[in-house]
Amino acid sequence: MWFDEWSGVVRVLLVGSAAYVTVVAVLRLSGKRTLTKLNAFDLVVTVALGSTLATILLSSDVAWTEGAVALGLLALLQAVVAWLTVRWPGLRTVVTSRPTLVLRNGEPVRDRMREVRVGISEIRQAVRASGAGDLADVAAVVLESDGSLSVIPAEKYGAGSALEGIAGADDVTRGAKA
Repeated sequence: MWFDEWSGVVRVLLVGSAAYVTVVAVLRLSGKRTLTKLNAFDLVVTVALGSTLATILLSSDVAWTEGAVALGLLALLQAVVAWLTVRWPGLRTVVTSRPTLVLRNGEPVRDRMREVRVGISEIRQAVRASGAGDLADVAAVVLESDGSLSVIPAEKYGAGSALEGIAGADDVTRGAKA
């Protein structure tokens, strides 16, 4: 239970070291997207990478080569999906969620908040973190596909081109209140 044999420990040390180097190489080759703020798709791939690494480390039934191929395959598939979603933007909505407007002209958009399960306290926290002290001073708050909340102050709204393609954003006005 506490100790079986030294060969298992040596295997974990050797294969674990090789697998660690492989994970670092795969992450470097797969690019910055793998390590940036994660949307749901990226999170699943990252968890799968971790699970694969754990399997390589702890299962003597999985050879290092098989594990390295699995790690490479996950990174390759993520790169292919990223490439496809850039070429065919409609596919992106299948893989990731779309940004959602949760506050418009200082007023919460309650139906969308319920839909994406965001509370007013979370919106207030994001507004405070942006440096604003009043919801009325905010033109828009958007729940991004990575789960973060973006705050656009009314005085920085400009033409609103950053909100292009977000449902309901066409109703946002230059001032915080319409």
